[in-house]
Amino acid sequence: MPHAAATRRALLATAALSTTATPRPGRAASYPDRPIRLLIPFAPGGATDLAARILQPHLAEALGQPVIIENRPGAAGNVGMEAAARATPDGYTLFLANVGTLAVNPAVFARTIRTRPQTDFAAISLVSETPDALVAHPAAPFFTVAELLAYARTHPGQVNYGSPGAGSLNRLEMELLREQAGRLDMVHVPYPGGAGPAVTAAVAGDVHCLFVTLSSALGQIQAGRLKALAVTTAARAPGLPRTPTMAESGFPEFIASSWQGLLLPAAAPAEIAPRWHGILATLLARPEIRDRFATSATLALASASPAEFGAFIAREQQRWGALVHRAGITAE
Repeated sequence: MPHAAATRRALLATAALSTTATPRPGRAASYPDRPIRLLIPFAPGGATDLAARILQPHLAEALGQPVIIENRPGAAGNVGMEAAARATPDGYTLFLANVGTLAVNPAVFARTIRTRPQTDFAAISLVSETPDALVAHPAAPFFTVAELLAYARTHPGQVNYGSPGAGSLNRLEMELLREQAGRLDMVHVPYPGGAGPAVTAAVAGDVHCLFVTLSSALGQIQAGRLKALAVTTAARAPGLPRTPTMAESGFPEFIASSWQGLLLPAAAPAEIAPRWHGILATLLARPEIRDRFATSATLALASASPAEFGAFIAREQQRWGALVHRAGITAE
């Protein structure tokens, strides 16, 4: 296909211009010459998996090679993260992770984690960012954040909240709300494997409420199978213009979002990360790809450079790690 070939040449040329490292002889010119494995540390259905599936056909076109998505859920993303870190560092295994895996797990699983994001991976770029939403089963006896808190105070230990696991941002968001509201007595019910199983549990009425990435729950909200109480971003989400923010709901310091980013095993050739960054930056600037993310209430977002993404991960680790220690959260 002439158009596809031209697109691929343009993308690879852009990626080559972004490379500052000196390529190893013969490697950069031929890379990639076989399929790429894109490892996701969660089950299908969550925001990270969604980002991968939006990008997959465009990456395959740009690279001229198949991009094979492999879901490796378990231990709040640690199973997939360890598999990615231990993969052959030849540039043919990439890791698409999120804030929970990269910034929360090092604190939550401090005693047992065997992978350190800042030393075991080479950062490439942010890929996407999405608001989180506080949602509830339609039959739950509250319709606002204030009503949820009032109900939890008068029914101690009787409100169950779900999450994608102890190491998830969504768990920490509920801990942050409980902290700011006066340490409410609520019961945490983790659903390992990503947002998909946790959302399914909320739809079934197995839990009263949960924080979840909006992209993972928007369809259920629009279908009336979940109700949205608030979103976590500073401004209202385009997909839910009538739903207030947490700040509007009485918590002005409550601002958070989920993000996804791409990484390589740390020992991968130095020229590979800048090449991938160049390809991603070009793809994520395309209107049709940005629109595809937007339909799921997600913002396509590339980092300025691999180094900038690495610094961003460090800041997020510090922010959420501090909350983990204040709340006394450990792996369950």
